[in-house]
Amino acid sequence: MCTSVQPLEWTTDLKNQSFDGIVLVTENHDSLPSELECLKAPLQDYSDVDRGLGEEVVVLKVPGLPGNRLVFASTGPVNRDYDDVRRFSDAALNGIKRALKAGMQRPLLVSPPHKDYKNCSIVAALGALQALYMPLEVREAKVKPSDQKVCVLGLWAAQEAEGRRLVELADALESGRLACRDIGGSDPERMAAPRVADYVQELFTDSPVQVEVVSNLAVLEREYPCLAAVNRCANCVPRHQGRVIKLQYCGAGPVTKTLMLVGKGITYDTGGADIKAGGFMAGMHRDKCGAAAVTGFFQILAKLKPKHLKVIGSMAMVRNSVGSECYVADELVVSRAGRRVRVGNTDAEGRMVMVDLLCEMKEKAVQETSPQLFTIATLTGHAIRAMGPDYSIIMDNGPAHRNNNAAQWQKAGEVLGDVFEVSMIRREDYEFHKGKSEYEDILQCNNLPSSATPRGHQTPAAFLIMASGLDKHGVDSDTPLPYSHVDIAGSSGPFPGVPTGAPIITMATNYILSDSL
Repeated sequence: MCTSVQPLEWTTDLKNQSFDGIVLVTENHDSLPSELECLKAPLQDYSDVDRGLGEEVVVLKVPGLPGNRLVFASTGPVNRDYDDVRRFSDAALNGIKRALKAGMQRPLLVSPPHKDYKNCSIVAALGALQALYMPLEVREAKVKPSDQKVCVLGLWAAQEAEGRRLVELADALESGRLACRDIGGSDPERMAAPRVADYVQELFTDSPVQVEVVSNLAVLEREYPCLAAVNRCANCVPRHQGRVIKLQYCGAGPVTKTLMLVGKGITYDTGGADIKAGGFMAGMHRDKCGAAAVTGFFQILAKLKPKHLKVIGSMAMVRNSVGSECYVADELVVSRAGRRVRVGNTDAEGRMVMVDLLCEMKEKAVQETSPQLFTIATLTGHAIRAMGPDYSIIMDNGPAHRNNNAAQWQKAGEVLGDVFEVSMIRREDYEFHKGKSEYEDILQCNNLPSSATPRGHQTPAAFLIMASGLDKHGVDSDTPLPYSHVDIAGSSGPFPGVPTGAPIITMATNYILSDSL
């Protein structure tokens, strides 16, 4: 298994002939700094004959530059109300794609600092690396002559220290996104639950991340009954049997903060007995991107080794299969917290596989230092309908809201372009999930798609709080526990296409890099 990141090199020499072309990402050529003065004249000459310069990616022949080639990918204006730092990652992605078409194998990415976006260089690097990701199945099948799309990606910086830091940071963040994409984007057989466990164990061999895999069916049924209900059908097929993958990282020095992450890892979602009919099943191998994000964040931790931070993760790796053994609507399942849950829709399996792991985190949290609990999931179509594609959504319980957690994530997301919207969990969300008869304490879901349900991305958070017992740890408790639910259904990436790695860049910005960006 190849999990190596695209090789990166830094240089301060714009005419370094070890590269075979320059990819320039900036707002316009008029604002280039003095170090890039030599690029102004050829771009000005081009603009004299084509006023469209800046509206699309262009390739210029410029003698004296590496490979005698210059790709110009303009960000366009970045000073309007609605502009943000993603202009730089978008331009870099398009620029690198054009460089690949031009035949470059050693492109040098040049993205000079912008007065309003001090981190635009690393953002551009991440955009370029998104374009250079090679899918795991392609790498393993050896259908290409190399595991990488280019031999090396160069990153220009004005100063040596800046260049070294740029490469270190890009490598660490991309290593996390690569692991996230590998797990989240690979097909339902390559990343069936047992093979995800193998991947994770190999990834963290000889690293500061500890890995434990729970595969025993009796343990799953005893400790995680809601997860076991979803796993019941898939368990009949050995290669599809469910796994709970537990991860832990503890940085050097006294722990000042503990993050506790639960990721949804549905390796394939047929919808179960409430089957996804009418062509809506295609793409459901991406329903494991929440668990993939947990792995990706731990990989960044392993690379950057932040001090005073403890992180505990659980990945709920289950296939929601359909067949004679599948769980069905109307079943009563008693959660780990002792709550009687009435199944309303088997296609609401994501909350089922996470809720007992969240309950387990709750039990541990009361003994941890400054704990913060999270669920991360491609959970609802309503998240896409409400906020559109490309945006993650975060919502807090009472204690997390008092700590301004969601607002902090949203602010962190703006730094490197892994953007967030904030929703609120309201009283109606709790009312929605109250049991409708004396048989059950909690209704798992209605029998409509989330996209056709009012507050369809908020109500699942209330279910997770109620069925895990976290409602006993709200602002009115002697032991309040901050908890936030993150829905990445919109931001995880397009299908067909490549997963984005959301929301791990925001997580790294907020908890690891807040003092250095």
